[in-house]
Amino acid sequence: MKFKKLVLSAFALALSAAPAVYADKGNIGISMPTKSSSRWIADGNSMVKQFEAAGYTTDLQYAEDDIPNQLAQIENMITKGVTVLVIAAIDGTTLSNVLEQAAHSDIKVIAYDRLIKGSEHVDYYATFNNFKVGVLQASYIESALDLKNASGPFNIELFGGSPDDNNAYFFYDGAMSILQPHIDSGKLVVQSGQLGMKKVSTLRWDGAVAQARMDNLISANYTEKTIDAVLSPYDGLSIGIISALKGVGYGSADLPMPIVTGQDAEVPSVKSIIAGEQRSTVFKDTRELAKVTVQMVDAALSGGEVPINDTKTYDNGVKVVPAYLLAPVSVDKSNWEEVLLGSGYYKKSQFK
Repeated sequence: MKFKKLVLSAFALALSAAPAVYADKGNIGISMPTKSSSRWIADGNSMVKQFEAAGYTTDLQYAEDDIPNQLAQIENMITKGVTVLVIAAIDGTTLSNVLEQAAHSDIKVIAYDRLIKGSEHVDYYATFNNFKVGVLQASYIESALDLKNASGPFNIELFGGSPDDNNAYFFYDGAMSILQPHIDSGKLVVQSGQLGMKKVSTLRWDGAVAQARMDNLISANYTEKTIDAVLSPYDGLSIGIISALKGVGYGSADLPMPIVTGQDAEVPSVKSIIAGEQRSTVFKDTRELAKVTVQMVDAALSGGEVPINDTKTYDNGVKVVPAYLLAPVSVDKSNWEEVLLGSGYYKKSQFK
């Protein structure tokens, strides 16, 4: 009897010392495009942290920019019975069939940062104001060249994002809303004549492709002329563009580096800004996007009011997807510490 009492007492003590176990609210399948960009790693980590803090389990997968791989990963998530799919699509036009499977299993779908096209089974869209991203990039060029007052002309070349990413068109259109009037007036000159996403897009946002194109633009159009600005929609492209420019002597006292924009405030590009090479980037706080996504999922599963602030802009070809848009922030040498360190997004040690 004494032994039994000792065992029971030990069992009771173990129970009282064990951490509380909370009911799982559901498993969230998170499909990210690639780990080649630090931005997507940050997105994935932020979502896992915030979903798990809210009582969900998560299944985070990266497809490494391989469309069949992403499709297979999403199909596997559906088979395993996830409650919700959060998808940042590699190609926003290729998911119709797999989302049909999700609908049959009553799985809700949140398009994350990139709009999923051609499917009625996209419940909500969480993203940044992508048109505004382009406006910020072009406005930086406009201000740096003082286009409203200077006589010019100035030479500019344009780069676009991946043609299979719906956001790329918003970035480009936003930028051209600022730049096109200056091009029309002759104050800005595109010496290559390459305008429009069909000519300036960069498949898969590949920095090596951007570098090769910049090499070609320089050799074909700038042996006698200099480049004053390059519209780049993403930091990974900017690094490649700057490599091409440095390769022919830009960044020296005799040949100043053109104004080169960017997006995502990736560490290499912030270091480039500090060094006086890249001039600006656009910061999008992935922690805030993850927070909005968790709020959307919570509300959708509980029958509450899902947070949205745009019901008109994002037509995916089948439906207008209700969206929540967050505000991007322009960052350059003057405010990078305040914005990126002050918010706690980065630590100063990352830039030493």
